[in-house]
This record gives sequence, C-alpha cells and structure tokens, in this order.
Amino acid sequence: MGNICRSPTAEAVFRRVLEEEGRGLQVHVDSAGTHGYHIGDPPDRRTIEAARRRGVEMGHLRARQVSVEDFHAFDLLVAMDEANLTHLENMAPTVHTARVRLFMDYAPQSGHREVPDPYYGGAAGFEQVLDLVEAASRGLLAELKR
Repeated sequence: MGNICRSPTAEAVFRRVLEEEGRGLQVHVDSAGTHGYHIGDPPDRRTIEAARRRGVEMGHLRARQVSVEDFHAFDLLVAMDEANLTHLENMAPTVHTARVRLFMDYAPQSGHREVPDPYYGGAAGFEQVLDLVEAASRGLLAELKR
C-alpha cells in the first residue's frame, strides 16, 4: 500500500533468492505502493531490522507509487493482499489485467492468501511477512524457471 513494509521486503527477498538460485535468469525486480503515503521514504525501520537479521539488506530502497507505465514495463505485478490486487486490477490498462496476481499464489502450501500488513503490530508480524515472502519468492522463481 505505502511501499515501506511488505513490498520492499518482497523486493529485497526476491532479489536475494534470484542471486542464490536464479543465476542466468534476466529478471528486473522493483516494488511500489498503490498509495503515495511514503514516496521517497526508506522502508519502515522494523522491516529493515527484521530483514537484516536474516541477511537481507533493504535500507537503500525508497518508496514509490505504482504508475500506469509499470503495466507496460513489467510482465508481472504482484499484490500483497486482496485490496491492493483490486486496486491494481482497476488501474491496469485492459490489455494487461492478466499481469496482476496475488504474491501468495506462488506459495499455496503456506495456507495464506495474503501477506498481512505488519505496520500496526509487533515484531512477530515482520517475521511472518519474511516467512511468507520467502515462500512466495521461491514459488515465483520456480515458475520463472519453467
């Protein structure tokens, strides 16, 4: 939504998964929020700290908002939850609506359809986001390899 918790986590974790397991794949990864609340801000400090404990760096990332151009520049846009999925589907040019999916569709074994927003919760929420994003990242990479 604001591009300071879940989506930068997904960007940073997926980049790491690509480095470790996706050698040779040409993939451009970026994150953006559906709303402009935090444009130009770094990820939430709790997000940065949780990721750093797992060896994932994201302090260099800055929030931006999704634009119509993203639907032309990227083959796939993934949403963290149903509300953001709907927002992206409504925003997408008609010819590109098939390019929008829920990120957790790539980790059906997780039992989660959405990545919950940890912003108003405690530290455990940020750890859960990392667990879910890691699972979805590996699932997405497996699909890209196919």
